[in-house]
Amino acid sequence: MTQDYRAIRLERFAPTFRAAADLVTLRMAAPAEGEISVRNHWCGINGIFDTQIARDAVDYVKIALPSMTGVEAIGLVEAVGAGVDAFLVGDAVITTRFTGGYRERNIGPASQFVAAPDARPEWMILGSTGVSAWLAIEHIGQLRDGETVAISAAAGGLGHLMVQLAKRRGCRVVAVCGGVDKAKFLKGLGVDRTIDYRTESVAAVLDAEFKDAIDLALDSVSGAIFDAFADNLAPNGRLVVCGTASDLDGKPEIVTGPRIGNTLYYKGASVRGFMNSRLTALWPEARSRMFALFAAGEIRPVMDDIAFRGVGSIYDAVERLSSGASTGKVVVDLRPCGYSA
Repeated sequence: MTQDYRAIRLERFAPTFRAAADLVTLRMAAPAEGEISVRNHWCGINGIFDTQIARDAVDYVKIALPSMTGVEAIGLVEAVGAGVDAFLVGDAVITTRFTGGYRERNIGPASQFVAAPDARPEWMILGSTGVSAWLAIEHIGQLRDGETVAISAAAGGLGHLMVQLAKRRGCRVVAVCGGVDKAKFLKGLGVDRTIDYRTESVAAVLDAEFKDAIDLALDSVSGAIFDAFADNLAPNGRLVVCGTASDLDGKPEIVTGPRIGNTLYYKGASVRGFMNSRLTALWPEARSRMFALFAAGEIRPVMDDIAFRGVGSIYDAVERLSSGASTGKVVVDLRPCGYSA
């Protein structure tokens, strides 16, 4: 079996993903022993990661040019190599491995794929971003029933799943977002207090309404929001760092002031780093938990309302996510027009 397919391939390092990566046509051969080949139906967008990859600025990923791009995708198995008994042609599978996402077809060891009930994008979201949400809030954050939880970028792909996980545990949720529409979306998920950072001071709201009352904070922004979360942790509170979006330019803000230990020590509070790639042994359990919650109707993955179709639209999708305008998870439909399987 030989088939042509299109993919986004990193050809050079540049300030933006669009400038660094080209749309190329490649030939895919039959899978070798132990491999499967997959027709990708959907891919998930990770704009900050993509931009940092384009700049060769991700310390834990070494890029040798040219390099395929993208992380998560879901599709159907097209062919199975010798010695593979875990998958059959037609099975729905997810990959969350870097270089497997931004391409119409994928091929690799069967061990790099996991089974999904079908090829809907919701399973992909839960098997990738959902795993991150579960591990950040349950494993690193050690969430307890009824706690007060603060979440930044709460209307995003990761944040909106964290909100739902906290609410199902009976928690009071404080959600930071940007814009009226995002605040409305979060209210629909049951958020108790939304803070629109465009019109309100996060620090002032927390100081007035949640002074020293945040049991668990989950921050993927950094900067002033991180400071406000840290200043208002409750006794034994936990602040989980899930990302540092405000430092995307590679120049973290240099802060002159009391060291954070002065804030944490007398409260017995802590700051914890969440890095999903260091928790691979826990992915299967987290994925199983998220799949079960979705099947039971207890969690709802939401996709951004701007539709992207075709591998060539990935550039626009990355820029949509990076702009901060999206709500929920940004995905791209990779199926050719008229494809109904």
